[in-house]
Amino acid sequence: MHPRNRHQGRYDFEQLTKSCPELTAFVVKTPRGESSIDFANAVAVQTLNRALLKHFYGISHWEIPKGYLSPPIPGRADYVHRVAELLRSKGGAYPRGAAVRVLDVGVGANCIYPIIGHAEYGWTFVGSDVDPVALESAKNIVDSNQNLTGAVELRLQISPEKILAGIIRPDEKFEALICNPPFHASLEEAEAASRHKWKHLGHGDTAKRNFGGQGRELWFPGGEAAFVRRMIEESAALKMNVRWFTALISKEESLASIENAMKKSGVTDRRTMAMEQGQKKSRIVAWTFQ
Repeated sequence: MHPRNRHQGRYDFEQLTKSCPELTAFVVKTPRGESSIDFANAVAVQTLNRALLKHFYGISHWEIPKGYLSPPIPGRADYVHRVAELLRSKGGAYPRGAAVRVLDVGVGANCIYPIIGHAEYGWTFVGSDVDPVALESAKNIVDSNQNLTGAVELRLQISPEKILAGIIRPDEKFEALICNPPFHASLEEAEAASRHKWKHLGHGDTAKRNFGGQGRELWFPGGEAAFVRRMIEESAALKMNVRWFTALISKEESLASIENAMKKSGVTDRRTMAMEQGQKKSRIVAWTFQ
């Protein structure tokens, strides 16, 4: 985990329940006598996220529609800090302030990346999504928290087959683009992965997802590799609008075709940054034409 990430080690449930008393109802003792929650319980996970956002990032109101993605906060924070590292001049200060504009592709109902990026670095965000319900939820979060006023603009992608086209305006400049692409190639694959996960954890053969997720949040024809390859293709026409394009990659086997797409697109620099949280390993790919 990045050294600047606030979420090192175990969750401090004593402090979290002080910030968010409703979390108390979900706190249990493990066989080792440590405080935790039932991570198989989607409501408990969402309440934990609400507590983390309130305690660490000053978010007093955070509600998302039932069934929408409620992602693990520590991993999302790690992505933000690694993007800050990418933007940082060698040996220099971390980039801060409203002049640092970031595009969050697939902002979702949860609006997590803008919340963390603005709290940690004062960045301003444009968040795009194909789902009007998700954008309405993100708007409610922004409107309900005074510390987000003027920090987040939300845009609907009206062409589901497009990712960047129609979102980035001709004269716009962004320091970075961040994206958590849909990992799976189909709904069936997403549900099979959930069943495997819960069976491995001893919860039986079920497709239940404790972090939720709607269709476009979870799958895209061809999976994450196809999604990011399309984004690389579109980015070549926007090379002067964005300094660094980045995407979170869950599957190591996705990297080869993504690397090949970068080479074909004519990028001038590309990076792969490893991320690790507990047993979960992922990586961020980044590319630039500048």
